[in-house]
Amino acid sequence: MVQPVFRFAPSPNGLLHLGHAYSALINQEICRSFNGKMLLRLENTDIARCRSDYEDAIVEDLAWIGFEWQGEIRRQSDHFDHYASILDDLENEDLAYPSFMSRSQINHLIAAREEKSGKTWPRDPDGGVHYPGDEYNLERDIRDDMRKEYPNFAFRLNIREAQNRLVRQPVKTLCWQEMDCDNSGKEISFERIRCEPEQWGDVVLGRQEIPASYHLACVVDDGLQGVTHVVRGRDIYPATSIHRLLQEILGITEPIYCHHDLIVDDQGNKFSKRHGQTSLRELRAAGLQAKDIHKMIGIGYYPETLKLD
Repeated sequence: MVQPVFRFAPSPNGLLHLGHAYSALINQEICRSFNGKMLLRLENTDIARCRSDYEDAIVEDLAWIGFEWQGEIRRQSDHFDHYASILDDLENEDLAYPSFMSRSQINHLIAAREEKSGKTWPRDPDGGVHYPGDEYNLERDIRDDMRKEYPNFAFRLNIREAQNRLVRQPVKTLCWQEMDCDNSGKEISFERIRCEPEQWGDVVLGRQEIPASYHLACVVDDGLQGVTHVVRGRDIYPATSIHRLLQEILGITEPIYCHHDLIVDDQGNKFSKRHGQTSLRELRAAGLQAKDIHKMIGIGYYPETLKLD
């Protein structure tokens, strides 16, 4: 039997907070229950926000709370050339295209179309508007000329062609396997979820200066690292549809997914990096120990909400 492979993949654009601690440790609990292998990946494609000192803090804080991983840490910024080659391949297959509209141009065009039709322009599950341009219809030589004129272009998925490819393959209905586990890592149930990638429109797959978006980089890395189980927060649940589509067109084996609940405060808001008071570094400096963190996030017991005194 192949050993299951899990991964925890934070972005080093800030300090880890309690939500990260919960995700890391529930990952570890499930991995141990499956006798799996745990990997650590730093998703640092955002070169403007990610910093090396945050990387160092992440590694130190994870070790402090007792999170253990095997092998070398994969840093996505070390693999930009590989992502760029994949984008080239996708463009050559008409599955990706360079888009040249600026944000202000996009907003202006959408406003005009909404005013004319009286209908709201479609948005993706994250609230972003679907791209209104049609550069996917341009001939390759015209695209190449426009790249020289507009160097800050973005590569987008041609979702129409991607879905057409699925129709011509044995895949009849695109789905993913969703696994539900308790806080001890014990599997509770399995469910097959139908994907709806069309809700995302022509998502950005990369840019000239950063040749991989989150969607593309995480899918490619999961495939290269042989990840069999992806355990992550429920806020990423909708993105699984577009990830499964990318896996199909790239020939990557689909993993099993488990989207855990989010740790929230007493107001019902999920923790994020803007909540500095909940960073592991701040809590550690205040005198808390690793066992306190485990108790606060419910590893061992599960509170309805997390309340900080």
